[in-house]
Formats: sequence, C-alpha cells, structure tokens
Amino acid sequence: MDKRTPRAKLWSDIGLFYCAAIWGSTFIVTKGALDSVDPVVMVGIRFIISAALLLPWVLKRRDKTLHMREGFYLSLFLATLYITQTVGLVYTSASNSGFITGLFIIFIPVFMYLFRRQKPTRLQGASAALAIAGMWLLTGGVSGFNVGDALTLVAAAAYSAHLIFTDKYVKAEADPVLLVFHQFWMVAAVSFALALLRGSSLAVAGVNAWGVIIFLAVFPTLTAFFIQMLAQRHSEPFKVGIIFTLEPVFAALFAWTWGGEEFVPVKAAGGLLIVSGMIIGELSKLNFRRAAKKEVLPV
Repeated sequence: MDKRTPRAKLWSDIGLFYCAAIWGSTFIVTKGALDSVDPVVMVGIRFIISAALLLPWVLKRRDKTLHMREGFYLSLFLATLYITQTVGLVYTSASNSGFITGLFIIFIPVFMYLFRRQKPTRLQGASAALAIAGMWLLTGGVSGFNVGDALTLVAAAAYSAHLIFTDKYVKAEADPVLLVFHQFWMVAAVSFALALLRGSSLAVAGVNAWGVIIFLAVFPTLTAFFIQMLAQRHSEPFKVGIIFTLEPVFAALFAWTWGGEEFVPVKAAGGLLIVSGMIIGELSKLNFRRAAKKEVLPV
C-alpha cells in the first residue's frame, strides 16, 4: 500500500522541477561570469564553498573519513564533468551546452555494457540514434562541431559514469552526506591543482562573478542535491527521470530569453531530438511485461 500523501507527492514533484530548473539556469549564469574568472578556478571555488557549507553535518559523524575511497573515485568523474563543461562554455553557447550534456543518456547503456556486460535494448538504441541526430542538427554537423561542443560531450560521458557508480555506492547504503562531502572537497582540490599547473590566476574579478559562484555553490550544487534526495522518497524513479529531462529545456529557455542567445530553429529541432532521446532512454528502463500484469514498474 502506498503510504505517501498527495501533499508529499506534490511537494516532491515541485522539488524535482526546482532541481531541473535550477540546474538548467546554471549554463547561462556560468557563461556570463567566465570573463571574470578562470573556468577551472570557478569550479574549485564553487565546490570548496559547497564542502564548507556541508561541514557542520560532517562534524556530527563519528567516522568522518568513511567513504573517502568511494568519494575519490566519484570525484574523478565529477571533476571531469564540471571542468570540461565549464571550460566548454567558453567556446560554445549555453543552449548547446545544456542539450549536449543531456547526451549522457546515450553513454549509460555503453558503460553498463562495459562495466556490467548488460546489452543495450532496442529502445536504448533508438534513444541513442535520436540523440546523435539531434547533436548533428544542434552543432551543424562535423564542420560546426567546435572544441566547446567536444568538451561538453566529454562532460556528458563523465556524467553518465558518475551516475552509474553513485548508484552502486548508494545501494550499498553509503552515508550520502560523507559521500558527497568527500567528493566536493576532492573536486575542489583537483581543480585548484590543475589551475596552478596551468598557471591560472586564482583571482575573481568583480562582485558579480562572486555572486554567481556563491549562487552555484548554494543552489544547484548543495540545496538541489538534498531536495533531490528528499523528493525521491516520494516519487517514482521513472517520474524523476522524466522530470530531469527538462533540464536541457530549461537551459535553452534561459539562454534564449534571459541570456539573449539567438534562437535558431534548426538547433532547436536538434535539441528537441536530444530531449526525445532522453525520454525514450527513460522509457527503456520500464518493464512493460510486468506493467501489463499491473505490477510495479521497476527502474
């Protein structure tokens, strides 16, 4: 029997929409601040602030070093995701970045096969085909595919790997606070080390850039994470996945309106194909045979 109240379900859905919207807003917000701070330094400051904000809860844990090994592995994927995505925004548009990041859906079946020998389904194949066709339209094909698009594609691959390994550790009943905290400070450490190796300035020019970094640290990085965890207690995994397909849509809407980026119908059509591929990718997780028997749909 489902003990979840309608009010709890409503608030969980609102929370998930908040996550999708706030994550979607980060692309244009981040791009607007990159004239004032090195992109790798931005990632480092963003995550060290998030780690500091999480520290009071960490200090309440008896074994504060628990999950450091798991956090290290996950931080490598997370650092790759945010560094390549942020650097990529220097060269590509916010709308392109949002849609290409959504291509993480086509890497999941690839990594599932490589790591767990699970063969992709036909729906997953269709999802990948739609997403690839969408990226072709979005970027203008091989000739229009720039270094920013390529870096964002690497970010999408890192995103999918991070999801798969996070799922593994969370199902092993890892403490989510410690798991996230160790990822945050380790991503910051990797970012600052890389910035120093590149000879990048650690300075942030202007109050506006600091405002953007603090916004990124508090809302899409810290609060959205906890809201997502709480919301998933009251929402079916399939619903969570469908709502999260709206992230690139929000990214494009913010870019075309608030960010003043040019709306190009062909690129918008490409983005639509990518989002369609994401939705089909979520559908591929459903067990329709069990659904026909009115059983719970596992994801």
